[in-house]
Amino acid sequence: MTDSLSTTGSATPTGSLTGEPDTAPLYVRISNLAAVLIPFLGVIAAAVLLWGQALSWVDLGLLLGMYILSGLGITIGYHRLFTHRSFEAPGAVKATLIALGSMAVEGPLLRWAAQHRRHHQHSDRVGDPHSPHLHGDGILGMLKGLWHAHMGWMFEMHPIGMKKYVPDLLADRLIVTSSNLFSVWVVLGALLPTLVGGLLTMSWMGALLGFLWGGAVRVFLIHHVTFSINSVCHLWGTRPFRSRDHSRNNPIFGVLGFGEGWHNNHHAFPASARHGLRWWEIDLGYWVIRLLAALGLAWNVRVPAGDVMAEKMAR
Repeated sequence: MTDSLSTTGSATPTGSLTGEPDTAPLYVRISNLAAVLIPFLGVIAAAVLLWGQALSWVDLGLLLGMYILSGLGITIGYHRLFTHRSFEAPGAVKATLIALGSMAVEGPLLRWAAQHRRHHQHSDRVGDPHSPHLHGDGILGMLKGLWHAHMGWMFEMHPIGMKKYVPDLLADRLIVTSSNLFSVWVVLGALLPTLVGGLLTMSWMGALLGFLWGGAVRVFLIHHVTFSINSVCHLWGTRPFRSRDHSRNNPIFGVLGFGEGWHNNHHAFPASARHGLRWWEIDLGYWVIRLLAALGLAWNVRVPAGDVMAEKMAR
């Protein structure tokens, strides 16, 4: 594995709209955290109540297994490999990661990557497709911002700009073909836990529960985690590095998002394959990339040098 000391992208700090970003009011951050955590707690409560009746170790295994596979497809594939080109990989790995990322049902790779690059270009400014900070003041503005950043932006019309934002991806036939097969991967992501659940229990009920927990509930959870990177991680957390936006490190989603929640780190060094830049910042996505590199399945893995990180530490 070779580490590049360069970090390209929108990492250079240029200040926010009015200088250094201010911390959102406490009531805004509490409301945001409650809106995100309550559905998770609801799923946990439902799982406890249904244990032994509509939830077993098989169902739990399918939920966790499919969550990990599709989640890594998003963070390693959609995000770090294709959107930010933070490492290189052979065609088989690329195709596999696109398939796994598609199973998270967050849209075809090309559209996802274009929107995310647009987000970095305009982060927390006009043009950002999902900033929580551009919707007015007061409680109403706060609520509009939270809804918009979390999922409301998906119901609005935003120019994708494929030729502008992802010309490099459009030039790769493998990437284009795999992205265009999005619907196939989505169906496969639903069929796999259904089939495995049915075979392991040898029952139609096992197949149905496999679909519900390994398919529907899993997609709900992974969507909620991804959406929280857009909302929570621009409102609640720490800012160890200077960046030109409101991005923040949030340990909850650092873990649940396989490293994605170290969002200030990422916005400070967008080309880095490693998001958890300090030893205690758990980054499962980077660990898997390191494993791929050890197996010869990833190379040119880009991470910022220590002196580069020191220069961008918040003062």
